[in-house]
Amino acid sequence: MIEFNEVSYIHPTGVKALDGVSIRFRQGELAAIVGANGAGKTTLIKHMNGLLKPTEGTVKVFGQDTTQLSVASLSRKVGIVFQNSDHQLFSDTVEHEVEFGLRNFGFSEDVVKQRVEWALRFFGLDGYANTSPMMLSGGEKKRLCLAAVLAWDPDVLVLDEPTVGQDLLHKERLEQIIRLLLTQGKTVILVSHDIEFLWPLQPRTIVMSRGKILADRPASKVFTDDSILVAARLIRPQLVELAQRLKIGDEEVFDSIYTAKRWILNKSVCA
Repeated sequence: MIEFNEVSYIHPTGVKALDGVSIRFRQGELAAIVGANGAGKTTLIKHMNGLLKPTEGTVKVFGQDTTQLSVASLSRKVGIVFQNSDHQLFSDTVEHEVEFGLRNFGFSEDVVKQRVEWALRFFGLDGYANTSPMMLSGGEKKRLCLAAVLAWDPDVLVLDEPTVGQDLLHKERLEQIIRLLLTQGKTVILVSHDIEFLWPLQPRTIVMSRGKILADRPASKVFTDDSILVAARLIRPQLVELAQRLKIGDEEVFDSIYTAKRWILNKSVCA
């Protein structure tokens, strides 16, 4: 569905941000891209909707070479919510921000109205419909960007640091949204440093370092492998740390606090 073949990208400054990347994202999967700052994560996702074009190699989205397509046509299929909301928001009101993409993609007025009302209500922004996006808090801006993209129902949703500025309640809501999208056959790609948020989702985990793919494995294999963690400057999730302190083998990791609670209670009963 999204396929990178030996992709390299060199910034105008001469910095090589991607170095021979080959990777494929499949329909209906949840993938996380992790790594230290400067690893090439954001550069990678900008190739998914044509904001950047490869210096070398090819990127194909649904079988079509991105160099032959406009950003607008690619964005209809691949919606990206970037880390810095201020770079994505431009309309005079919150309502108009959500409307823009829908109208740009040719939705009827009835559909535009329905989807705007749903998106603002779902993300708790209905009380700000006539407010300037610039007046919102950081967390509210992030939710507005997500609402605007989800409103046009792309096949692929890419989220760059989606939990920044979000409290626990909204992180839980975001997790619910991700799980719902997966049941609908959508592809969700997360770029995040928030390992504690990623761990319970157990995504396919792509580790990047210096513009290259260092590892591409299930989360349970990545975050229990010290060699990968050290090379990519990552930390273990707290639940992995807990399992190791309880001397549980790598084959039986805690994927959620509920798994850990059940294990501890069972051990207490058996003791």
